Amino acid sequence: MRYTFLISITVILLAACGSDKSKQQAPPPPPSVGIYEVHSGTATYFDLYPANIVAENQVDIRAQVSGAITGIYFKEGQTVVKGQKLYSIDEQLYNANYQQAQANLNVAKANLARAQQDADRYTDLAKHDAIATQVLDHALAELQASKMQLKATEANVNSVQTNVRYASIYAPFNGTIGISQVRLGTAVTAGGMVLNTVSTDNPIAVDFAVNEKDLYRFTQLQLKGYNAKDSLFTIQLPDGSVYPEVGKISFIDRAVDPQTATIKLRLQFNNDKHLLKPGMSCNVRIKNNGGLPQLLVPMKALVEQMGEYFVFVIGDSSKVTQKRVNTGAIINDKIVVKDGLAEKDKVVIDGIQKMKDGIVVKVVPSKKP
Repeated sequence: MRYTFLISITVILLAACGSDKSKQQAPPPPPSVGIYEVHSGTATYFDLYPANIVAENQVDIRAQVSGAITGIYFKEGQTVVKGQKLYSIDEQLYNANYQQAQANLNVAKANLARAQQDADRYTDLAKHDAIATQVLDHALAELQASKMQLKATEANVNSVQTNVRYASIYAPFNGTIGISQVRLGTAVTAGGMVLNTVSTDNPIAVDFAVNEKDLYRFTQLQLKGYNAKDSLFTIQLPDGSVYPEVGKISFIDRAVDPQTATIKLRLQFNNDKHLLKPGMSCNVRIKNNGGLPQLLVPMKALVEQMGEYFVFVIGDSSKVTQKRVNTGAIINDKIVVKDGLAEKDKVVIDGIQKMKDGIVVKVVPSKKP
């Protein structure tokens, strides 16, 4: 009887241990996830590029002769026209030098005329042996010296005349002149300090750089031409407002910078109200719709790792695969995926914190993305 009782207890204990062991060895259930099926849609958004506003034409005004500023003939910040007089530098001094050079030229011409007459007369006399050969030689040498002196004097006149022209500084083109860096009486030297700057401001240019991968796209946009009603190119000003005028591509630089793999582009904008000033920073806004569908996924599907973005895609047998994606603009709660996904791919959006590459999951209805 006791023996039978012990056997029963043993069987019960063994059965209990076996049950606990089977429970411990049972695999955990797969994590439940919500998914989103990738689809394409119309994505109208703007690509933003940091840019700078620059003058299409700009010149630093420098003195080309030395002397004191004797005249300033403009108001700072005003619009000047090509050929308008801006500064004068010791005009009286350089005019006096020119007059002296002209006087020296007249003397050299008179000396040449006298030497020519002497040479002609002595040459005629020498034909009749009426003069010593030495006298003729001296007369001819004097004639040659007078000719050389005349050339030197003419060269000096040209040099002084150039200085007279440079003593007056004129606007090189139509534009706006800035704040003068000199005042009346300031001594300046040729090629020295910048006196002022003249720049054009209507139209005005905006420079920015794009990746070489986008070069073909912008080349096509340039070939497309300009449409005044097209808001393809706009700029966002430092205060966040959008400039009311639209721009067009002025040119694409001749070469890609091998250090940065970028190329510079220049846009041109009307600036009738002079709201844009050279040196301002802004953002170029380029409308990116083109009528082409874009792949869109919810923002919460993305996982960032060391500056790169990944999503978890549900494949056959509910197995998860991690994929790297190249993203574009954010549109509301979604983001454009440029590559890395295909139409109808299923990406995890709920339960993403449990995801690892290669695990099997259970798909459940997802919350609204």
